[in-house]
Amino acid sequence: MQFKHPELLYALLLLIIPIIVHLFQLRKFKSVAFTNVQFLKELTIQTRKSSQIKKWLTLLTRMLLLACVIIAFAQPYISKSNSFNTKSETVIYLDNSFSMQSPSDNGSLLNIAIKDIIENVDENDQISVFTNDANFINTSLKAIKNDLIQLKHSPNQLAYDAAILKGKQLFSDDESTIKNLVLVSDFQQKKDNLTAINDSTIKVKLVHLKPSNQNNIAIDSVYISKTTVENLELTVRLKNQGDAIETLPVSLFNDDKLIAKSAVDITDESTTSFTIPANSIFNGRLVIDDRNLQYDNTLYFNIDQREKINVLSINEVADTFLQKIFTSDEFQYTALNFAALNYNTLEQQNLIILNELNDIPNSLTTALKSFTDNGGKLLIIPSNNIRINNYNQLFNAYGLSGFRELNTIEKKITTINYSHPLIINVFDKRVSNFQYPRVNSFYTNTTNSTSSILSFEDGTSFLGQGGNVYRFSASIEDKNSNFKNSPLIVPVLYNIGKQSLKTGNLYYNIGEENTIDIATQLQQDDILTLVNGDNSVIPLQQTYDNKVELITNTYPDVAGIISVNNKNTFLKKLSFNFNRSESKLNYFDTQSINNVSIDNSVATAISNIKSATNVNELWKWFVIFAVIFLIIEMLILKFLK
Repeated sequence: MQFKHPELLYALLLLIIPIIVHLFQLRKFKSVAFTNVQFLKELTIQTRKSSQIKKWLTLLTRMLLLACVIIAFAQPYISKSNSFNTKSETVIYLDNSFSMQSPSDNGSLLNIAIKDIIENVDENDQISVFTNDANFINTSLKAIKNDLIQLKHSPNQLAYDAAILKGKQLFSDDESTIKNLVLVSDFQQKKDNLTAINDSTIKVKLVHLKPSNQNNIAIDSVYISKTTVENLELTVRLKNQGDAIETLPVSLFNDDKLIAKSAVDITDESTTSFTIPANSIFNGRLVIDDRNLQYDNTLYFNIDQREKINVLSINEVADTFLQKIFTSDEFQYTALNFAALNYNTLEQQNLIILNELNDIPNSLTTALKSFTDNGGKLLIIPSNNIRINNYNQLFNAYGLSGFRELNTIEKKITTINYSHPLIINVFDKRVSNFQYPRVNSFYTNTTNSTSSILSFEDGTSFLGQGGNVYRFSASIEDKNSNFKNSPLIVPVLYNIGKQSLKTGNLYYNIGEENTIDIATQLQQDDILTLVNGDNSVIPLQQTYDNKVELITNTYPDVAGIISVNNKNTFLKKLSFNFNRSESKLNYFDTQSINNVSIDNSVATAISNIKSATNVNELWKWFVIFAVIFLIIEMLILKFLK
């Protein structure tokens, strides 16, 4: 017990006054004559004994009465803090990621956390609350109450260590305050480990909210698994965590129209397929019914009319193999003899192929450099009779290593860069017994600065890339190489063509940086916008002569299908979905973390914070005791005979 005014306790010395009054009586007894002396003696003894008891009880009650009054004025209190006036700062990290949609007995985890904050934090107390995408700094609950009630789930979650670091920065520099950092989350397992901050000036409290179960079914992805002239086959992959489901309905919508419905049996993972018409606009939506996490029950995708990619081949040899790869259903392929080349047509292309030219004049080098600077792609296939100086001049413009003289030693192409974007989805697994193609002659590189996609057995580059330029180091004519007969030529050249114009995926993930090419030509001061209902945003974009490159990241912030417009002119649709990384409900063991306190509810954590600095005022009790002793004294004086 502590006192606000301990100096008043010296007044307890005044308790000696009633003791003196009671011990030294000033009044004397008088002798009165009476006939029955024996009776008078006994009565006198009995009266004196009763008087002594009454006096001692009166003395005790008066001393207690006076002591209670003095202690009440000293204002006693009980506090867990070392100082009565210690202030407390509270910062709360409220995890609003999608995993907090998990249900518990009284609603979703996020709603329970918000309800506890509103009910247990005093409206006018200063507090800081931050989420994965919002900050409420040095404010009061009264000011942010509506914001918390309307809080939405975020597609991105702060790493837990990053949340601790951010929370630490929100405290003041006042070293005398008690600093409480409260992390409210389900603590879903992420790539980064969960550790506690090692700072004695901050008390870290983890509020580990646990769902009623860890079951969840998610639409993981959708892709085109088969293409025919008339139809496309869509394959939908679903994932399940929890009990096996015998019949799970999967619905396919085009806009709001139900197109097809299927049912799957799923234990851990399953797929189902739908067939839709090819070469038609399809604004797709896949839906399942799952009561746990809601965000992964719907997946949006869209298929627009295919934009053909413009490919120009400048030839001095036959281009039959190129015609077979760049077919008319996906590409607008044009073949020209070098002698008939019109430079004005270059800027309208997406990919230009120099098919075994013997010479590259300076004028063509300048035109090609302008073309690639505007986002175009260039593929160079040398002949066996090139003018090395002119070729090297072109290579120097792109920072590529130059060629040395032709080497007539046979070599095999044995190394595949499986991580390169051209190859990454070509093979299901790395091949060790591959029938490697060969060349009879090749050009060695002056340096090893070129990024290799395919390499010879000695590690030197056969097909390399530098920026927007792809380059072979040898002729692939039948007399010099069997590469045209290799299974590598189709996926490599096809992917070079496809990546020269990013025509759009079925869908993109929200919160990730996506680069999307829109095949259009803008007039001066024109700009593309992303339109979602009544909302429109101007994304980051780069304008080229024959396309516009869009970069999306934070917008859109809701899943769905949005439009790309040039002013009021519609260009195409884009679909966006939330990443499925939070669909797997696995959680950290917070009990194994040191230097933190663990609570299972926000209400408990806030109550513990309050009790640490709460002061229990005791002076009222001592006033009550004083009144009680006064009443006891009055009763003793009146009724004790």
